[in-house]
Amino acid sequence: MRAELVKLQKEYLIEMEDVVVVTKNDKGKVKLHQAMNLTAAGAVGGSFWGMLIGMIFLNPLVGAAVGAGAGALSGKLTDVGIDDKFMQELGGMLTPGTSALFVLVRKATPDKVLEKLKGFKGKVLKTSLTIDKEEELQKTLDQSES
Repeated sequence: MRAELVKLQKEYLIEMEDVVVVTKNDKGKVKLHQAMNLTAAGAVGGSFWGMLIGMIFLNPLVGAAVGAGAGALSGKLTDVGIDDKFMQELGGMLTPGTSALFVLVRKATPDKVLEKLKGFKGKVLKTSLTIDKEEELQKTLDQSES
């Protein structure tokens, strides 16, 4: 389902802030599968700015190294999107060997998105949608179970 949502985002039908798959293995260990590695993203951004500052002060390699380190640390400490603690807690309630999908949506074209999600099944656990829209989403996910 996450791959389908990413595809829909590329088609500008949905704009997601965050999308995370949470799994619970047979031993009960919960793991978050983030769509974006913030540490790597921070390192790349930090490396660029460090190199730019290093070029200004005539030492681009040192600037890039310091910038990459600072950016990686910043990325590691930054938590954007859905709260990790919240996902860990809900993941702990999953049956071993199952998974959950957490999606934080900024904008969407609901009728087109729901049409594309008809092949997937699942249960809506928590949402900020109106009751009518939440029921419509659950109905769409229930259709694939029959």
